Amino acid sequence: MGRQSRLWEIDCARGIAILMMIVFHTVFDLSFFAIFPVDVATGFWRYFAYATATLFLLIVGVSLVISHDRAAVKLSGFSLTKKFILRGAGIFALGLLVTLATWFYLPQGYVIFGILHLIGVSVMLSPLFLRLKAWNIPAGILCILIGWFVTSRISLPSPPLFLLPLGIHTPSFWSVDYTPLFPWLGVVLIGMGAGAFLYAGGTRHFALKPLPEYFVRPLSFLGRHSLVIYLVHQPVIILLLAAVTGTKVL
Repeated sequence: MGRQSRLWEIDCARGIAILMMIVFHTVFDLSFFAIFPVDVATGFWRYFAYATATLFLLIVGVSLVISHDRAAVKLSGFSLTKKFILRGAGIFALGLLVTLATWFYLPQGYVIFGILHLIGVSVMLSPLFLRLKAWNIPAGILCILIGWFVTSRISLPSPPLFLLPLGIHTPSFWSVDYTPLFPWLGVVLIGMGAGAFLYAGGTRHFALKPLPEYFVRPLSFLGRHSLVIYLVHQPVIILLLAAVTGTKVL
């Protein structure tokens, strides 16, 4: 998607999600390093984290529709499918780097299947779902319900590790970022279903009043560089907190 053809509202929404993520992870680090007593596991901040992930993944779904429909002008068949397989594999590979980094830094709660892993798999699977168009909305709701069932009804004392991406894990499992396919793939699918209504053909199908440039420009910048910001924001936050508070973080 070229710079001139970008949809500013998508970039702005992604920029808002980035800001929400930075806020939550700052609060999380304040709690994790015992700098400030704040509960991020329940209440407001827990739901704030859910809202942040939900916004991110809805945008992923909508963006997949836009990207697919624009790419379909020049590509078709396996060439079109390969584009999304390779893109998803690249994102998943970055998720593996996050796994490696957190395994060294935080072995007791390292990221095995976090949001980058989920997005990578979702992008690779998207060619199977894009043809469903608006039917992705009920498919997404079903995926979320399966996630609820898995979480509340399935309890295995020692499930194999390959079930972890599906949301099945031991009762004692904990990770700083765990975003399993059930229910979170469902949020991506709902975004894809909404994209089929709102952005079919890769263009906007609704009226949108322009917002002031001073509002759009910074958020769009964050949205366009969301992946890079995601990868570097936590080390930056941790180092800043260490510098300001003198807290030992290594």
